[in-house]
Formats: sequence, C-alpha cells, structure tokens
Amino acid sequence: MRIGTFVLAGQYPGQPEGEALQRAVRSAEVAEETGLDAVWLAEHHFVPYGLCPSAVTLAALLLGRTRRIGVGTAISVLSTTHPVALGEQAALLHLLTGGRFTLGVGRGGPWVDLEVFGTGAAAYERGFPESLDLLLRWLRESEVGADGERYRFRQVPVVPFAGGAGPPVVVACTSPATVRLAAARGLPMLLGMHIGDEEKAGMVALWRTAAREAGVDGDVIASADHVSAGVAQVGDSHTEAVETLRRALPGWLRQGLAAHRTLDGSPRRMRDPLNYTELLCELHPVGTPQLCADRLAATAERTGITRFALVVEGSGGRESTEHNVRRLAAEVVPLLPIPAGGAAAPGPPAASAAPRVAPAFSSHAARATG
Repeated sequence: MRIGTFVLAGQYPGQPEGEALQRAVRSAEVAEETGLDAVWLAEHHFVPYGLCPSAVTLAALLLGRTRRIGVGTAISVLSTTHPVALGEQAALLHLLTGGRFTLGVGRGGPWVDLEVFGTGAAAYERGFPESLDLLLRWLRESEVGADGERYRFRQVPVVPFAGGAGPPVVVACTSPATVRLAAARGLPMLLGMHIGDEEKAGMVALWRTAAREAGVDGDVIASADHVSAGVAQVGDSHTEAVETLRRALPGWLRQGLAAHRTLDGSPRRMRDPLNYTELLCELHPVGTPQLCADRLAATAERTGITRFALVVEGSGGRESTEHNVRRLAAEVVPLLPIPAGGAAAPGPPAASAAPRVAPAFSSHAARATG
C-alpha cells in the first residue's frame, strides 16, 4: 500500500494563520523524513477550513524542501483557474522534480469564489469537462488551440513542454457523472473522506464499467491508481485516539464550514460538526496502530484502492501532528499487508507514472467536485 498525508492546513479556533500554515508545512516535511509515500495538498478560498489558496504554489514550496516524496494537489479547482495556466505550472513542476508531482483537479463548489475570480456559475455547472480536456491537451501536446464555449484562442506552442508524458492527473469525484467523466479519459479518481468503503467500491466499479464502455485500454483500467482520502489518528488506545479528534475537530469544522458562502446567496446545509467527527472516527484509521492497519487493509480489500491520502492534523497542534505522522509511519505502515512481490513500506511514485488517456470528448473541501 502507498500511504500519504492529506494536508488541509485548517485553522483551528484561536489559532494564528501562520501557526496553522507552519503546522501544515512541517507535517509534510515529517512525512518525507519518515518515508511515507506522498503529501496531498488541499485548496480553499476565503474560509478557515483550509488556509492554502493555491495547492500548486504550496506544492512548489514542498517539492523544493524535499527530495524523495511525491507531492500532489487535492485538488486544484478548475472552475476558478485557467487550465492553460495550471497546465504550465504543472509541467514546470513535473520537469524540475523528476516526476514527483501529481496534479489532482476537481470541479469545486457553488461558492462565492466563482464571483471573485470572474468565472461565474457556468464554469461550475457545465464548464468542467471543457476545462479538463483543455488541460489534458496542454499536458500531452506540443501545440494547442481552443474553440470551445469558455476558451477560444489560436494555436500556441506549449512551453515548457513535458514531451507528451506530463504529470499524472487524478480527478476528485463525488458524483456518478464525474466518475464517468474521469473514466472516459482513463484518469484515476480521488474519493473523499466523507464516504465509506461500500460507496467507494461502488464508484470504482462504475469507473471500470464506464472506462470499458468508452474504449479505454484494458491495461489502463487494470492499473488505475485511485486514491482514497481519510483521517488517521494513532493512539495507545482507540478511546485516546477518538478523544483527540473529539476535542479538536468539531470546533474546526464548525468554524470552517460555516464560513462558506454560496454564489447565489442561498443557504446551504452543512454537516453537523459533532456527527461528522463521529463518522470520520468510524470510517477511517483512528485508534491503536493495529486497528489503523486493519482499517486500511479492509478498505483496500473492499475497494481495490491501495493509495491513501490521510488527514493527520486532526489534533490541531503542530507537535501532536508531527507525533501522529511519525507513529503512522513507524507503527502502522509496518503492520500493513505485504503485496505479492513487494514490500510493506511505501516508496516514491515512479517518475514515468503519467496515465495514458483516452481521446478527449467534445467542496465544501471534503467534496471538491460534482
């Protein structure tokens, strides 16, 4: 299995912004030090739920501070970003880091972000497929032009050009429509921490069916490296781990989720912070090292997903987060099942891991796509 961290850079009640951001950066550095597989970076605007407004910018910082670990965005929001600008940044990071960067993208939510960045409701409601296809072309072709509903421009050279094998791309999926969209292009999914194994297994099955129907190469389907997001909190007992999250998570969730504003001003029902905390503790590796390992192994067995992005900053503190990362790497990873012909400990992603894609067709934070 490939175990990575999911960095939200959440601001907990009473916590200075600099402290939250430094905690996030330090957790990524510790993930590198302890041999974890990857660091996945969230992106949010105007809410303390997550203080990173540009996942690709934070990725650049972390790639410069590390030498081995993979760094990915989870996600870069295409509804508020020009796909060419994002493609240029992704190609740059891919070329300069020997393939350690993975670009995760998604549709985002119906937030006021669409007004601030001037993209409007259409970008969210129907613009994602066009943006995704333009982004993929930019990462795979040496010259690109566009004649779509949102983007129209003459042929221009792609600079820097990654030689047709740009960074791996994953798509955050929370609906059947987005699952089918990703499948038709042969792109792996990032599945959110708000759902359990049964729903994730169903989405993987739908992805495979849709990919076959779209004519995606069988090897691409068989090797699709989907990512399961979750929460990890390691404790000496299950009670200790759960209580750590109960003390901190509800306050962060209440403050962060309440700050979201819809584009049209309509009320939007958010999850109850206490109930959501309990759900996360039930679904994910929260407990003793053995319990954490058992839950990760069970998810892998039920869903077929063996790549994980785990929120480790649930305690809210810098030192406690670092301690949690170290325990995850030292005490949980060695207990995971050893795959046939492989080792239990995760290694860095292959530099040539760019997915083959089928021909292009004419969150709140935890739910970052449609």
